[in-house]
Amino acid sequence: MDSGPLRVSTVPTSPYPDQRPGANGLRRKVHIFRTRRNYLHNFIQSIFSSIDLRDRQGSTVVVGGDGRHFSQAAIEVIVQMAAANGVGRLIVGHNGLMSPAAGSCVIRKSKAIGGILLSAGRRPAGPDGDFGIKFNSANGGPASEAVTGKIYQVSRTLEEFAICPGLRVDLTTLGKQTFDLENKFKPFTVEIVDSIESYANLMRNIFDFAALKVLLSGENHIKIRLDAMHGVVGPYVKRILCEELGCPANSAINCVPTEDFGGQRHNPDLVYVADLVDSVRDGEYDFAAAFDGDGDRNLILGRRGLFVTPSDSLAVIADNIFCIPYFQHGGVRGFARSMPTSAALDRVAKASKIELYETPPGWKFFGSLMDAGRLSLCGDESFGTSADHLREKDGLWTALAWLSILATRRQSLEDVLRDHWFKYGRNYYTRYDYDNVDVETACEMMEDLELLIADKSFVKQRFAVEDQIYHVEKADNFEYTDPVDSIITRNQGLRIIFSDGSRIIYRLSGTCSDGATVHIHLDSYEKEDVFQDAQPQVVLAPLATIAVKMSQLHRRIGRNGPSVIT
Repeated sequence: MDSGPLRVSTVPTSPYPDQRPGANGLRRKVHIFRTRRNYLHNFIQSIFSSIDLRDRQGSTVVVGGDGRHFSQAAIEVIVQMAAANGVGRLIVGHNGLMSPAAGSCVIRKSKAIGGILLSAGRRPAGPDGDFGIKFNSANGGPASEAVTGKIYQVSRTLEEFAICPGLRVDLTTLGKQTFDLENKFKPFTVEIVDSIESYANLMRNIFDFAALKVLLSGENHIKIRLDAMHGVVGPYVKRILCEELGCPANSAINCVPTEDFGGQRHNPDLVYVADLVDSVRDGEYDFAAAFDGDGDRNLILGRRGLFVTPSDSLAVIADNIFCIPYFQHGGVRGFARSMPTSAALDRVAKASKIELYETPPGWKFFGSLMDAGRLSLCGDESFGTSADHLREKDGLWTALAWLSILATRRQSLEDVLRDHWFKYGRNYYTRYDYDNVDVETACEMMEDLELLIADKSFVKQRFAVEDQIYHVEKADNFEYTDPVDSIITRNQGLRIIFSDGSRIIYRLSGTCSDGATVHIHLDSYEKEDVFQDAQPQVVLAPLATIAVKMSQLHRRIGRNGPSVIT
């Protein structure tokens, strides 16, 4: 597509004080991006201005998102501003769609200087929902704090932005579109790509597709159910699992992306996938998985709705990692988990003598280790798992990893999980989330708790609930020293570790205008009697009692229980 020279404009603007991007970028209500004058333009300009002009001129940048409401309008602005800021080539997902995992793949493959990915994670979508913008660096992963800090500093003093308002791109047609701009010697190119094929090709180089095809469509194939929750990963599931690996078309549900993700909470959590759980409870399906709106998180289920916790999922994949050809050929450099994730992975690492890293929540910490060649497999407590093939969480990769284990071991998911518990013991894990808590109240609670556990007399204290007694062995505010660059990240969560290995962890997230979310993570290890039918919430009830009483959380916030128990 050719056009005449297009005018580049410089538009005066005023800075906004609230454009500090977090670990997942800048997330705000859609109406803020829509109604605040130049709010979107300011942040996009801050991203481009944070990149040295010499690196930006003629460079390649990747753009795509989960398709939520406002995505198309935002992509149009990003394209116009990229052209005006000296970018030479934009690679954009077909129809503007590109999962974070595929975005990471395309950034790395195209040697782009980075990518602008549009998603607000698990937050609600639609006109009244949330929208998010995240910058990923050249390694394909979320930008470091140094980069996001620079973006924020630019945003605080921004006085103008550059844009090419007459530039229009057709997102529906694959291929290159070129545009001549005033005062540019080379044309500006926009390439609309099939990110599904790029991602699928990467998966073919990681997994044994022939073995997976036998498992999923051979004579004695297993029956699976995959729920894309109307998110961006739906077409990826259809292309790879149904069209290539031979699953029946009705194996994959809710695979058409919509701007509001079907109007449902697109969170791969037992609370929000009740229909999927019900559909597998009768034993018709051997394996099930669900993915959130941008496809980076996953939920794994076995026959009759057996739930695999994110912590167990990570540990089982680690213990069976050589069922995946990628690791057979490339080896395993290290394992990592976020601090709140249960210690199940630790036992696998110790047995296999593979280095283990415990990091703060946030995928950028894993990316640093991967770039340094120290890490191969990682995961967090929030249903995120991935490996060093990318620098993002990858829900579909996790499902394929599990299916590879089933194909190699020729066992059911239930048997694989039970064998794991028999070998290592079981870490019972659960998380209590208290949403929309007053920020000041939440912060006061954390400050009071930190003072309590910092007292020297706190260690060695005993807490008794019914017939169980817990002895405090260690208590701290977790901090992490990155072994690659020695940067110290502090205040990552309050930990209380008991002598039997049980843990209570308190963390805050989402401290913005919508209020904070208070997370209480509970983890308890059991070597014997690991096959009992008791649910983790039952086993961990004594720890929950201690955690709530110690923090006085219910009294402080005037509630009787959490918003969600995972």
